[in-house]
Amino acid sequence: MSRIRSVATSAAMNRRTLLAATGAVTLSAGIGCALRPDAEAHAATTGTGESAVAVSLTRSRLRSSGGTPTAPAAPLAPYERGTTLESVAAPRSGSGGYRRLGDGPAWKRVVRGDLAAAKSGRADRRTALAAFVQFTDLHLIDVQHPLRLEYLRTCAAGAWRPHESLTVAGAVSLVERVNALRGAPVTGSPLHFVMTTGDNTDNNSKTELDWFLKVMSGGRISPNSGDPRHYEGVQNSGLKLYWQPDAALRDADKQRGFPHLHGFLAAAIRELRSPGLGLPWYSTVGNHDALPLGCYRQGDSFLAEFAVGGKKLMTLPASASAALRAAIKNDKDPKGTQLRDLLKTHARELRPVTPDESRAPFTPADYLKAHLDPAYTGPGPIGHGYSQANLAAGTQYYAFRISDDIIGVSIDTTDPGGHYMGSIGTTQLRWLDKTLGDNKDSYAIVFSHHTSTSMTNRRTDPAHPSDKRHGGEDVVATLAKHRNVLAWVNGHTHKNEIIAHSAPNHGSFWEINTASHVDFPHLARIIEVVDNKDGTLSLFTTLIESAAPHRTDFSDLSQTGLAALYRELAFNAPGRNTELAGASRDRNTELVLKKA
Repeated sequence: MSRIRSVATSAAMNRRTLLAATGAVTLSAGIGCALRPDAEAHAATTGTGESAVAVSLTRSRLRSSGGTPTAPAAPLAPYERGTTLESVAAPRSGSGGYRRLGDGPAWKRVVRGDLAAAKSGRADRRTALAAFVQFTDLHLIDVQHPLRLEYLRTCAAGAWRPHESLTVAGAVSLVERVNALRGAPVTGSPLHFVMTTGDNTDNNSKTELDWFLKVMSGGRISPNSGDPRHYEGVQNSGLKLYWQPDAALRDADKQRGFPHLHGFLAAAIRELRSPGLGLPWYSTVGNHDALPLGCYRQGDSFLAEFAVGGKKLMTLPASASAALRAAIKNDKDPKGTQLRDLLKTHARELRPVTPDESRAPFTPADYLKAHLDPAYTGPGPIGHGYSQANLAAGTQYYAFRISDDIIGVSIDTTDPGGHYMGSIGTTQLRWLDKTLGDNKDSYAIVFSHHTSTSMTNRRTDPAHPSDKRHGGEDVVATLAKHRNVLAWVNGHTHKNEIIAHSAPNHGSFWEINTASHVDFPHLARIIEVVDNKDGTLSLFTTLIESAAPHRTDFSDLSQTGLAALYRELAFNAPGRNTELAGASRDRNTELVLKKA
């Protein structure tokens, strides 16, 4: 790069530096061309727009759980407390059955020199360039939604999770954790923003979208739909297939050791409050945000009506469940035809629930409008990366300035043609290439939902049939063309994995994939960028859990108690993947790069 200046230590604080420090400059609305960082343009006349919203440093300060801006408790300095460098939730003792969690051993930091050698003395030389937090795969779930596929549990134990009714409480606790952080753990520099890398919702339901935006920006949330007074779903159905927490029934999960918790369901749908993030935040779209149930193409009128209606299927023979599950997994039913036929075939087995129009699926335009709604602005920026230009063009990708020396680029890897695997259209791929080229004097960090290996779906976009779809290998090749690319940060797989990408005579970058906040371990990741002043850069990654205590108390059904229980139930979920934490090289790391 032609210039390097620490955001943490720079004395200059002009308008642009203020915007950079608060992560509030949008470079491009993602509709075909990239703006220069200092360009002026008008979306209505040029098709591009700069959302230059100055968020004051006071509003960007960490907030207490009461929502009042507060200064950090101590001067910013390196720390480990509150991160997985201090402790990680782990089973206390025993094996098999239901296991209680407690404080487990910390995950140490691993230095990775796959792309460049780590030089001695760099800790004394380094300068902070940027620091931010990644949330991914929150999967805020309306568990009473009529379209949910809980009955697939008849063929696969992990197809339904006993902890799903507590996703909102868990997400609020993650917000509380970020608000309590004293800057970045390695450098002590201020955190600039939070980025969510998709699957913020689960069923593509308007109820879930409202909950997500309130979790992030602050507000009161009733994680309930249908009957405002009572839970109506599989967990009070009397079916042994599901954990019935309030009932004495010895269901399948209680036989595995799950507790009988009287009052659990009433607590799970009780109103709670999110303080909202004390940092600016940005949003990236995932397949569960764009497609009904994360896999079906938008537009089926039967499924849309079923979503808001008064009937719900709660059980299904194992053979029928296996057939539907295979069709989804093998990409044989992108339009939802098999699901529609199944619901019609089993009409007599549907159970009554309270209809609710707020469960309707939301379109990509609805998603953009909700982000642009002033009610959800929180600490900003307005639109959380998205702009009116995105809305006008029907796009969900954009670029923004992270700091003086770094831009962020959020891309849309969902395939509108259906299925949960991803891809990208030629138009967007060219925009990505041009944006990186136009900002060659800045480092770049790219954000998406899908990973390079999960972008295998090249089904045609029904709205743009001539726009060829591209897989992960084409995105990797495009990023490798640009020596300013430092990292590709993503989610989707629910697993921690960090991959080094190196191309001969081209750029090298790190792909950083972070575990979800719905499957154990519930994690988010802090990423710090530093200049080592020796011809190398380092990306430090530090995983964090929610603020809820590791130990649970079955008698504590408060908001905090439910958040702790959310984690423990997830650890004990039958059929869970025990490999999602990844190896030590995928967790807390220092990732070294040659300076371009």
